[in-house]
Amino acid sequence: MSDNKKTIWNNPFLRTRVKSDNVKAPEMLLGYFIGPFGALLASGIFTSILQNYFTDVLKMNLTFLTTLQLISTILIVIANLVVGQLIERTGTLAGKARPWILLSAFTMSVASVLMFIVPFEGTAKMVWIAIAYNLFYAVAYPIYNTANSTLIPLSTRNSKQRGVLASFTNVAGLGVMGAGSMVFPILVSFVLKENRHLWFVAMLAIAIFAALTILLQFMFTRERVTEELANTVTEQNEGNASSAPSLAKQLKAVASEKTWWIVMLFYIGFQWSGAIKNGSMSYYCKWVLDNSYTGSVDAWGASQSLLSIMGAIPMAVAAVVVIPLCNKYGKRIICMSGMLLGAAGGVIAIIGNGNIVPVAVGVALKCLGSAPACYMILALLADVIDHIEYKSHIRTDGLTMSIYSSIMVAGTPICNAIFSAVLKGSGYNQNADVALGVLGQTQAAQTAISVSYIWVETIAYVICAILIFFFTIEKKLPEEQKEIENRKNA
Repeated sequence: MSDNKKTIWNNPFLRTRVKSDNVKAPEMLLGYFIGPFGALLASGIFTSILQNYFTDVLKMNLTFLTTLQLISTILIVIANLVVGQLIERTGTLAGKARPWILLSAFTMSVASVLMFIVPFEGTAKMVWIAIAYNLFYAVAYPIYNTANSTLIPLSTRNSKQRGVLASFTNVAGLGVMGAGSMVFPILVSFVLKENRHLWFVAMLAIAIFAALTILLQFMFTRERVTEELANTVTEQNEGNASSAPSLAKQLKAVASEKTWWIVMLFYIGFQWSGAIKNGSMSYYCKWVLDNSYTGSVDAWGASQSLLSIMGAIPMAVAAVVVIPLCNKYGKRIICMSGMLLGAAGGVIAIIGNGNIVPVAVGVALKCLGSAPACYMILALLADVIDHIEYKSHIRTDGLTMSIYSSIMVAGTPICNAIFSAVLKGSGYNQNADVALGVLGQTQAAQTAISVSYIWVETIAYVICAILIFFFTIEKKLPEEQKEIENRKNA
């Protein structure tokens, strides 16, 4: 590497605080749990409440929202692919992904607040929202999420340690989703309401928090696999972008691998059905769920928090047992069993028909069943990347994780666009009085909301269980990783 690069990345502020060749507790806790917390918190709040903010606070036209979210998806996919290739071609002493983590401390914090500064009305308001929306989803979040996802396979080749790191990262993600769906709805229904100024203040605080935690993540992570690969190239090519495999070679390598497609399709079904559920949750709690048990039919924020708590508790419990179970029985079996359990929970929620007790029980079982997939998806992808390296002799971290990130980030706008169209098609009344509770919307709108919140995810879980059954590379992976290591040492 050039002296300039060494000067930059040897700066005391920019050097990693991680010195061990093995992943240890401080790295797990600070780099993979607390570090991602802020960025994921902003995303989690957007996932759970942004659609409601657009329709019920800003009163945005539903046709405009559908169009915006669909068009934005194209930009989001392109952005993620570009970022993935930039990461693949980044060669610094800080690593491939970590410099982009550092950049995102700025981009994420700025983009998180722009949708909550709306100085215009009419057409100008729509233009502002379109720009702000894409600055977050097509610029800031692709940078962060792709880099964050890429860290898992680059941090270590140890499959069990990868599982731990993936679990920590996804526990953080689920924790902030819980905060977004438990705390924020209460804040919205009782404090923020339709006050745009208060919405801005709340999101500004979250943006500052995100910047600080991202910096913490940068300082307490290390790319051991990147260092290993750097030691195998000649001095003249060290850190040179030309040493990275071409995009065509990467595409050929992943496209020809069955297990890569299995994991990606599994993740699409899991992630996008969850995005539909999350985007429709506040509507379900407002207009379908019987909130009279609270003493007030319009206490939808309390109901949403209760359902979130019912989901968070089993997820927290599962965080303790998923890794040991996966180590003993394999990721494939545990993820498949979890999907089937989640589908059973969905059936119970469907039968509940808007009554809080069976719906809450069903939600708890769904969340318990989803835990293995949530915690292990990055570990599954890391295993597939090593398997592809064994077969094709090239790494596809950047491409794979950019596609993974595209699926994750594009899921929210695509599913919100679909949901916006469903709301419009069902005759959803944006001006309905929330004090009327279930009487405030038509039966058609309530049915559409119920299908979005419960049915879609339940069906998807069954399909995902079938897909992951065919993930069969785990048993031979240690041998393949040993062979990769032998090649490096040859």
